[in-house]
Amino acid sequence: MFHPRRTLRALLLPLAAGLALTALPAQTAQAASTLTNGGFETDGSGAATPSGWSESGATGASFVESGGHGGSHRLSHWASTAYKTETWQYLSGLTNGQYKLTAWVRSGGGQKSAYIALKNCGGAEQRTDLPVSSSGWIRIVVPVHVTGNQCTISINSDANAGNWINVDDLTFTSGTSGTSIKGADISSLAKSEAKGGVYRNSSGTAGDALAVLKSSGMNYARLKVWVNPADGYNNKARVLAMAKRVKAQGMKLLVDFHYSDFWADPGRQDKPAAWAGHSYSQLRTDVYNHTHDVLNALKAQGTTADMVQVGNEINGGMLWTEGSTSNWTQLAGLLNSGYDAVKAVDSSTTVALHLAEGGDLEGTRWWFDSARSNGVRFDVIGLSYYGYWHGTLADFQTTLDDAASRYGKPVYVAETAYPFRLDSEDAHENIIDLTGELVPGYPASVAGQTRWMNDVASIVEAVPNGRGLGIFYWEATWTAVGGNGWDPTDASSGNGWENQALFGYDDRALSSMSWFRHR
Repeated sequence: MFHPRRTLRALLLPLAAGLALTALPAQTAQAASTLTNGGFETDGSGAATPSGWSESGATGASFVESGGHGGSHRLSHWASTAYKTETWQYLSGLTNGQYKLTAWVRSGGGQKSAYIALKNCGGAEQRTDLPVSSSGWIRIVVPVHVTGNQCTISINSDANAGNWINVDDLTFTSGTSGTSIKGADISSLAKSEAKGGVYRNSSGTAGDALAVLKSSGMNYARLKVWVNPADGYNNKARVLAMAKRVKAQGMKLLVDFHYSDFWADPGRQDKPAAWAGHSYSQLRTDVYNHTHDVLNALKAQGTTADMVQVGNEINGGMLWTEGSTSNWTQLAGLLNSGYDAVKAVDSSTTVALHLAEGGDLEGTRWWFDSARSNGVRFDVIGLSYYGYWHGTLADFQTTLDDAASRYGKPVYVAETAYPFRLDSEDAHENIIDLTGELVPGYPASVAGQTRWMNDVASIVEAVPNGRGLGIFYWEATWTAVGGNGWDPTDASSGNGWENQALFGYDDRALSSMSWFRHR
């Protein structure tokens, strides 16, 4: 049972339930240079105050009960009435330097705030919100730079009646965390602008969408490239032009090869028309030549790709049928042709392989086990993760962590997104447009979109051994603009994703862009 039921304790909640929490705990007898009772196992169930910890606010809403992550018990916050509570531990005698707190958490959501903080450490308070996860445990990290030889670990809830959190297995160790990629796919931008699309900053001033994104903290752009698309966008020439703008903003560049004239994904991997009827041997040459041609042209104009995806969401392979996963020997040959072309242009460019369904542990293992056994070469692993399709946040963390560990490679989120509203701005039905399609605990609002991105980023940041690289938001600039629909063969096609862009229906930058500044 994941909803703590502590009726007796709830009846004993102090009148301080609505009071503000203490800002600076006093130095107590529990102060130590190492974390005490981080697994909440010392006292057993029902402990009024767990050993080594102190409580403030509605102390009756903070308690130890059975059902731990790694052991038999956990800390829970819950009450039958609205409450504010803080469970904290003060550490002194610390050697100044970089530290990180690691914790396993669950939350039913609905709180005004629920987070773990490191404060009074000599610098700014560092917080990480608890992701909404009512079933599986999620690991989060909170980094801090200690400069005053002390630090307070603080678990906080400002909650409505019945809201709950579980926290367990906390460790406080030297080290750092963070992510290097705060990116977005902007493949739709050039066509949007050509069709009259306007982008504004949060104040309403029109300007360059890339400059707005950069000022919000975006540092990496992702551009797809098709071979010969019907509308003339997302081809080599357009990618070259957009790459100049990306690099002029000081951003890095990821080039996403679809090896098609159209969308390539788990359900469709059509060969380009120019390659139709080619033998497998010729297709390997096609992949090499096309990849090399685009990347070499980028390098020649001074905008060398920093990362390349050889294929897009290639769960079923690519260049069907010759390169499907029903023939791994041939698929491996095609992938390695792409890898070789990337490295021939610039050996420092990172090569990624990208799958969809980021919460599918067994499917991801099967695919990369097969790739490894067939000698496929790659540097990093990218996963698409859309929470309304691809499993829970706990499923996603399990898959991401496993991929990083099992294959010894850095990992990143190649695509994710979340709606800030459900209604459509154009006449085209949105991909997600019903409340029942949303991830529980994440409303279709700017706040919900922001929370989603920060919580996904927290999971990537927590990948062990620093192997979580970061996130690319999908499609930050794909707003509703006539003529810039999903189908390059149909100018009247609409956009089903404008309610998941990072610009609102008034064309202004949404405050959810703040996720780019996640550590």
